[in-house]
Amino acid sequence: MLVKNRYSGKTKEEAINNAKISLQEMEENLYIKEIEVKNGLFNKKAEIEVVRRDDVVEYMKEYLKELIHNMGLTCNLEVKKRENRVNITVISDNNSILIGKNGRTLESINLLLKQVIHNEIGEYFPFVLDIGEYKMAREQKLESLARRTAREVANTKIEARLDPMNSYERRIIHEALVNNKRVTTESEGEKPNRYVVIKPKEDKE
Repeated sequence: MLVKNRYSGKTKEEAINNAKISLQEMEENLYIKEIEVKNGLFNKKAEIEVVRRDDVVEYMKEYLKELIHNMGLTCNLEVKKRENRVNITVISDNNSILIGKNGRTLESINLLLKQVIHNEIGEYFPFVLDIGEYKMAREQKLESLARRTAREVANTKIEARLDPMNSYERRIIHEALVNNKRVTTESEGEKPNRYVVIKPKEDKE
């Protein structure tokens, strides 16, 4: 169960300050949701629900372990907290089942976890979920594909359309070529078959 704390004050700012003092946390490490409180005319107060970032991470770990256990597997989790996101790597006794064909099961688990956390804290929580470093290897392959295709497009001046990818994979392609001076990238098509097109940049006269 995700630990949620409630604090109040004459204003929202005072309630947040009370939470920071009680939890001994900086505000950037807290997820704060204002709670509507009905009070009399002369008895107004602000009330907030606060969740610590570390408690969100613990909840994610518990949720993943239970989910994977219900799939008949056992696992270990490796968590690395970055400044702007959390990286979670799952190592199970059968990684291929959790990854699925072309990473589809991993993507489904990722979307489910994202929605569960959003429902709990009311906002997006930045994390990257991987199974046995599958995503890391996939990222390296996509970056290599992006650079190789970009060279071909730049040399032939003919745009190239890549295979359909999910939003995470398309973003890797875009980011790999964002500073490329000879090509540009665009996502086209309709979900779930959106794809990246790598196009040559027009030569400046």
